[in-house]
Amino acid sequence: MSVIDPYQHIVVEHQYSHIFTVTVRKATNVTKGAIGDMLDTPDPYVELFIPSAPDCRKRTKHFNNDVNPVWNETFEFILDPNQENVLEVTEMTLELSLEVCSSTDLRFSMALCDEEKKFRQQRKDNIMHSMKSFLGEENSRILTTSRDVPVIAILGSGGGFRAMVGFAGVMKALYESGILDCATYIAGLSGSTWYMSTLYSHPDFPEKGPKEINQELMNSVSHNPLLLLTPQKVKRYIEALWNKKSSGQPVTFTDIFGMLIGETLIHNRMDSTLSNMKEKINNAQCALPLFTCLHVKPDVSELMFADWVEFSPYEIGMAKYGTFMSPDLFGSKFFMGTVVKKYSENPLHFLMGVWGSAFSILFNRVLGVSNSQNKGPTMEEELENIRLKHLVSNDSSDSEDESHHPKGTENAEANQEYQNSSQESWVQRMLMALVGDSALFNTREGRAGKVHNFMLGLNLNSCYPLSPLADLLTQESVEEDELDAAVADPDEFERIYEPLDVKSKKIHIVDSGLTFNLPYPLILRPQRGVDLIISFDFSARPSDSSPPFKEILLAEKWAKMNKLPFPKIDPNVFDREGMKECYVFKPKDTSSEKDCPTIIHFVLANISFRKYKAPGVPRETQEEKDFADFDIFDDPNTPFSTFNFQYPNEAFKRLHDLMEFNTLNNIDVIKEAMMESIEYRKENPSRCSVSLSSVEARRFFNKNNLNNNHT
Repeated sequence: MSVIDPYQHIVVEHQYSHIFTVTVRKATNVTKGAIGDMLDTPDPYVELFIPSAPDCRKRTKHFNNDVNPVWNETFEFILDPNQENVLEVTEMTLELSLEVCSSTDLRFSMALCDEEKKFRQQRKDNIMHSMKSFLGEENSRILTTSRDVPVIAILGSGGGFRAMVGFAGVMKALYESGILDCATYIAGLSGSTWYMSTLYSHPDFPEKGPKEINQELMNSVSHNPLLLLTPQKVKRYIEALWNKKSSGQPVTFTDIFGMLIGETLIHNRMDSTLSNMKEKINNAQCALPLFTCLHVKPDVSELMFADWVEFSPYEIGMAKYGTFMSPDLFGSKFFMGTVVKKYSENPLHFLMGVWGSAFSILFNRVLGVSNSQNKGPTMEEELENIRLKHLVSNDSSDSEDESHHPKGTENAEANQEYQNSSQESWVQRMLMALVGDSALFNTREGRAGKVHNFMLGLNLNSCYPLSPLADLLTQESVEEDELDAAVADPDEFERIYEPLDVKSKKIHIVDSGLTFNLPYPLILRPQRGVDLIISFDFSARPSDSSPPFKEILLAEKWAKMNKLPFPKIDPNVFDREGMKECYVFKPKDTSSEKDCPTIIHFVLANISFRKYKAPGVPRETQEEKDFADFDIFDDPNTPFSTFNFQYPNEAFKRLHDLMEFNTLNNIDVIKEAMMESIEYRKENPSRCSVSLSSVEARRFFNKNNLNNNHT
């Protein structure tokens, strides 16, 4: 009997597909008919068609003027053995074979992959030495063995270049203070992923720290992004996208936006991939970077339904389904867990476009060519409005039979005529898209990211009633008094327990900030057992004095609905304590919060920085005071707007230095929480405390409940 993970709501049923192999040998006396043969000698080719297969149509090369052709070409079809599979072909000599796939290209498990497990063990040993140094000789005495080392995660929110620049200052402070050497994970969303990508793809990191890399970044973002649209670069963009499209992969405006972001931030390493980042963590010398986006449904607001997709240098997948793959397979064509067609690994800039795709959807705002007279909150409101409406329309491409385009062992030759005839018009539409006036990409559906559905053909079973931590009516079981402060909309997360559509050929992937703007789902996975979370929220607020808890309250609600430990976020702390640089949320000593991590939540606020140029070092000159005297959200010139993609050096330095200062100004807060986490680890070696006996006991209880409910 298989063991059900206590946190798993949906299980992928392990079924094996069949590999059907067809070898086309030869044909004899090929004819066009008596009259046809008089006019022309046949140019024969063979087309194989199995309507039920995902890559359903294959085609041999053709021979000119040959009535007795010999091909000896072999083709493979991946078949679902539960369907009726019929091969349609003309008459000729064939060899056929059928075998069961003994393995899949997807990993089906809620457990961490072996590479991450190995990383964690190595990282723990490295952290022990770093943590002793950071805490100092006297405080580090409590750290006696590597088993006492707490798991610390650093989080960065979305918020466009504002989040990216702010996170740059944070990472400089964490790196130079030694805190970064004590972290196991760094998780980012949208704008923060752009900084993480810039840092982890840099050839000199970690030997060269954020100080030098941030200087390069400041120079990169000081220019208008329109300057990147030179004829030479546009030509290169279009060629790359045409090659992607003609190979059978979806192309949307997110591809274009990713190229622009890449050219801005990583222009000298545009061929870099997520897999390349393994070299940065091969000896656990850096924290493991985690990135995220959402899978969304075409007919449902992402505020109601969204599956969180996580990306690491080791794997990409969705923990909700316990389904993962190596990064080089993301975007390839799958069926029943097996790769039907393998493509080259997507470049990092494509993923950067996906992770921040809210800006590709509202690209005119990025360029400042739409409603240019409206400033400030109206831009934020438009981005907020995406949360409340459907992001994408029904995907008509799923109903299209892609096999109409000839495919076979000689793809390039068979497709050449089709490609030549359509490339010119497609290039014209792409040029129009780049200036924001194209029917091809002017819908949100055409701007959201899209990839082949790697869960196509799988069977999904709902199993959350078997969880020892979940009730039969999971959503209704959430305590109202726990969520009163978090409930801003009754539709929030209403359909998060639903599965994705395993019949859809493609899936839409979008910016995670469209549901909530902090990447907590990545590090709340119970298997990661995180003890201390240091989160940095760069989300937009109506004004500098507005309460800063909107996004973390949504994260709390999401966690509670998924039965994941999360400390109570008391929004009244703002009324009691006012605006602060950071707030600490600790678990209460109760059974419901016993295994919750501690959260240190930094917000974007300019308070002590106005008076101090470094912690404890007052500003003296008028120039120093003027530099620090600025608002973030109340400035009528909106230099830090979510849609500002050009930062003059002074704006960059102000925001960067502010967040560097805020982080360093609260080192003692971090140090105290770290020591408390060590003490907790000594008493509770593992946060994942559900035993198999409790699984079995709860399984029996729920079966009885199910039977009672049906009678």
